Amino acid sequence: MPNTQPPQPNPDPELLRRAQAGDEAAFGIIMRSHYERIFRLVYAIVRHEADARDVCQEIWLTVWRELPRFRGEARFSTWLHPIATRRALDHLRKRRRWFDRFLPFANGDDAVESAPEPSTADDDGSLAESGERRAALHAALAALPPKLRAVLALREVEGLSYEEIAHAVSVPTGTVMSRLYHARRLLAQKLGAKP
Repeated sequence: MPNTQPPQPNPDPELLRRAQAGDEAAFGIIMRSHYERIFRLVYAIVRHEADARDVCQEIWLTVWRELPRFRGEARFSTWLHPIATRRALDHLRKRRRWFDRFLPFANGDDAVESAPEPSTADDDGSLAESGERRAALHAALAALPPKLRAVLALREVEGLSYEEIAHAVSVPTGTVMSRLYHARRLLAQKLGAKP
C-alpha cells in the first residue's frame, strides 16, 4: 500500500525561527500544518481515537519545549516523527502497565478495545461486505504488537524509508526490515491471507 501523500514541506524558515523564539502564533501555524499527519500516525499506532488525540497533545507540548533545539539539519517532519512515535509507544506501555495492574485477567494487546468504527452498512450487500473487511483489518491491526504496528504505520501510513523509520524508533535498519516482515506476515495470517 504505497503512500499517496506528498512529503510534508518544511515550515517557512522565518516562521520556524519565530516559533523557536517563543512566538505562539508562529508555532500554532506550524502545528496546524502538521497536526493531521501526526494524528494519523499516532492513531495507526494506538488504535483509539481519544487516546490518539491525548497523545497528540503531549507530542505538541514536547515539540514546543524541544523546538529551540531543532537545528534544521533534517526535514522538520523527520525530526517530528521520532517524537510522535516514542510518545505513542510510551502511551501503549503505560496503558499496558495499567491493565496488567488493575485487570490482571486481561492479557495480550487485543484485550484493549478500540473505538468502534461508525457503521456504513445499509441494504447494499457490497457496502456491508466492505464494512466487514474494514472491521477485520482494524481488528487485525489492533492485535499486532505495538513495535510491529509502529513500523507498519510509519511505512504504510507515512511512507517513510527504512532509514527514516530506524531513526524514528531508534533501532537499526535491519530491525526495521525484520519488524515490517513480521508485521505483514502476522497481518496476513490474521486476515486469512497467505503472507
